[in-house]
Amino acid sequence: MSLAVLHSRALDGLAAPEVTVEVHLSNGLPSFTLVGLADTEVKEARERVRAALLHSGLEFPHNKRITVNLAPADQPKESGRFDLPIALGILAASGQIDARRLARFEFAGELSLAGDLRPVRGSLAMALALRRMGSSRALVLPQASAREAALVDGLTIHPAAHLLDVVKAMLPGDAAEPLPRAEVTRPEPAPIGPDLRDVKGQASAKRALEIAAAGGHSLLMVGPPGTGKSMLAQRLAGLLPPLSETQALESAAVLSLNGAFDPRRWAQRVMRSPHHSASSVALVGGGTPPRPGEISLAHEGILFLDELPEFPRAALEALREPLESGRIVISRAARQAEFPARFQLVAAMNPCPCGHHGSALRACRCTPDGISRYQGRISGPLLDRIDLQVEVPAVPAETLAAAPDGESSSSVAERVAAAQALQWARQGGLNAELAGDALDTHCALDAAASKFLQNAAARLGWSGRSFHRVLRIARSIADLAESRQVQVPHLAEAIQYRRALAAP
Repeated sequence: MSLAVLHSRALDGLAAPEVTVEVHLSNGLPSFTLVGLADTEVKEARERVRAALLHSGLEFPHNKRITVNLAPADQPKESGRFDLPIALGILAASGQIDARRLARFEFAGELSLAGDLRPVRGSLAMALALRRMGSSRALVLPQASAREAALVDGLTIHPAAHLLDVVKAMLPGDAAEPLPRAEVTRPEPAPIGPDLRDVKGQASAKRALEIAAAGGHSLLMVGPPGTGKSMLAQRLAGLLPPLSETQALESAAVLSLNGAFDPRRWAQRVMRSPHHSASSVALVGGGTPPRPGEISLAHEGILFLDELPEFPRAALEALREPLESGRIVISRAARQAEFPARFQLVAAMNPCPCGHHGSALRACRCTPDGISRYQGRISGPLLDRIDLQVEVPAVPAETLAAAPDGESSSSVAERVAAAQALQWARQGGLNAELAGDALDTHCALDAAASKFLQNAAARLGWSGRSFHRVLRIARSIADLAESRQVQVPHLAEAIQYRRALAAP
């Protein structure tokens, strides 16, 4: 047989479109041609495949004209994931393995020169795409990649350590040695991390953190250095309920695209903390081919931006759309990729360049103009999209030493879980996602509460977005209080969390 056809998958954002690998051997001048819009990494497979076959004691058809086509031709292909199907296609076309067996599988894996199989990015995305398609084909992957893909239920995943392991499974007749099936190993839940009990004082900031956790709201903390802003942010994950099966798979699949998923952290909420020198591409994603940025890697988790005004202006402005839509579309001249980006933003900043504006402990050395310029690095439209804005003041040393331990994360997490359960039962999602008719229905106010909110909006000059965000925050406060109706006290508390940046 001079033609072999195999199945694999490319990566296109979080999607994994099917790729047909066609290998043809013919007489003529010896050559190895690879076509099908292949990137440089894919074209280099010619050398890896040749060395792997020879080192494994298999025959490489040196005297043949080898043509490999990766179809469809207009779908970009990148990385070394096609090494394994190309090698198997050459073996099938030259009659060394049974080509009919190949139709029951999909293959992906990078080959070393010695024939070892190295892991590939996006194995979870491949498995999810295979399940969505409803195919009966099994997936053959390197061992580390197979452990990831096995987290997707309803599929047959076969791990392999070496090219010869796959070749033995594809031999004709009774000589075939079936590949083992990957076992699903999901670790026990890990400890929740740092405890909120460790943060002494800061009752207002802790309350804001609890509200943010209950409703899925974004949070900005403003205060002098060393007041506990980072400590509070690091404890948010411990207040949130565990990820559902669907959420855990989506989070792991995005991390797998960058090779950052650790199966030992299955179903744990991710917390990404990029440095303030990160570019807009690092935050939202980009490159060629497009890769997910920090906002997508924080999908279903937390994105913590410390020293918020120090981030490049373009990087911060790029957050505005994904904060609203929960996704990011990266457009390039030749292609477009979409990544999920439902993250919970937690940001921290000093009130001025020296950090002590408004502090009762140390005098501020900054001029009013310097304070305005510093706070002005956060644009109004971005600030308008951050739900909760809370001040974290400096606490005197004697007060801090005498302060008792605070409430534990576990007790706060119980209230958060109860509030989120109410939201899912009532509207099928968190309060931060309420919009349109759902917002009007589930945040309906009586006459007194409506008049109170309208007067506050007129006095403070809110935009329509700010008005709706206060409604959502008040709904979360009411849920924590187990109140069916949003009342004036809930609105009054919500309004307090919209003005953290003090005027100079």
